[in-house]
Amino acid sequence: MHQPPGFVDFAHPDYVCRLRRYLYGLKQAPRAWFQRFAQFITGCGFRGSGCDPSLFVYHSGSDTAYLLLYVDDIVLIASNDALLERFIGLMKCEFAMTDLGALYQFKGITVTLSDSGLFLSQSSYAQDIIARASMANCNPVTTPVDTQPKLSTTSGPPLEDPTLYRSLDGDLQYLTFTRPDISYAVQQVCLFMHDPREIHMQAIKRNLRYLQGTLDHGLFLSASPITGLTAYSDADWAGCPDSRRSISGHCIFLGYNLISWSSKRQATVSRSSAEAEYRGVSNAVAEATWLRNLLLELHIPLRRSTVVYCDNTSAIYMSGDPVQHQRTKHVEIDIHFVRERVRIGEIHVLHVPSDSQYADIFTKGLPRVLFVRFRSSLNVCSSPVTTKRV
Repeated sequence: MHQPPGFVDFAHPDYVCRLRRYLYGLKQAPRAWFQRFAQFITGCGFRGSGCDPSLFVYHSGSDTAYLLLYVDDIVLIASNDALLERFIGLMKCEFAMTDLGALYQFKGITVTLSDSGLFLSQSSYAQDIIARASMANCNPVTTPVDTQPKLSTTSGPPLEDPTLYRSLDGDLQYLTFTRPDISYAVQQVCLFMHDPREIHMQAIKRNLRYLQGTLDHGLFLSASPITGLTAYSDADWAGCPDSRRSISGHCIFLGYNLISWSSKRQATVSRSSAEAEYRGVSNAVAEATWLRNLLLELHIPLRRSTVVYCDNTSAIYMSGDPVQHQRTKHVEIDIHFVRERVRIGEIHVLHVPSDSQYADIFTKGLPRVLFVRFRSSLNVCSSPVTTKRV
């Protein structure tokens, strides 16, 4: 901190103003803290990531360390214990901080280490959401959303007090960090936060009933070789009954592990199912490109091309066909972006049968058997029985 311009005390240039408010109460506090921490940690040999500003990477010879900063919470991992203790000691000398030991919880996400990998869970958080909705004794259901037509903005009478609806919506969005199986259900109810209706509240309650029966579920990350990125992309053409915009979804695997997923309504109306599918492929390719750059910064370059699976043959042909057509010129940016990645060999767009299209779980309601099979393929499962702490 420095004396502000116009109020410099030349007799005591090292003095600073005594604030009557906590630093947390100032709008510029997060930026000031981040700049202060980034300046220190880069002086220790770390480099800031261009893909994720909160990530810092240290690499020297065989020594590698990753540091992830979220406000004042830090996750630090290193290739050996000596390097880990070194950086912890440096930060303790610079900041008032506490070493909590091995990672077991971060921002409400419980991390369980087992012999075969990591299990990420938010079961306590899910229980709190169910309790706030006064549904602790509700009967569970097997799927978070039914297979009926999509919800509409004008269906049913409006809620008298939408406060609880909006609060539960926000909580469920955070829960999707470890529960990709509810991403589509949450995306649907989030569309009506401006004017929620009774039927929309019923959709949230069904989601909570599903969580009630799967409280022990979470995302499992196995200790598997990093062979490359594999993406699945799907779209439900004109799925929104109000705007007729399509719902697109994708999921991306690093080896056997699910690391990225999305369920989102497209920004524009697509004139055909091929166009909707192609826009979904473009979103998946953009995310895969970002992940490849991130892995490169982590000093884990991928030697193999990323494979993007799509169940629409027209979208696959457009990704490799160099001929421009009059009916596709309005999506030229997406087409050129994907084609460029295909041309340089970074991306391959291939066909996958609909019964193996895992991204379906992010675009529509599925029957119970298919939903459970796709959920298992996304590595969403119950907590491992045997665990260990280090």
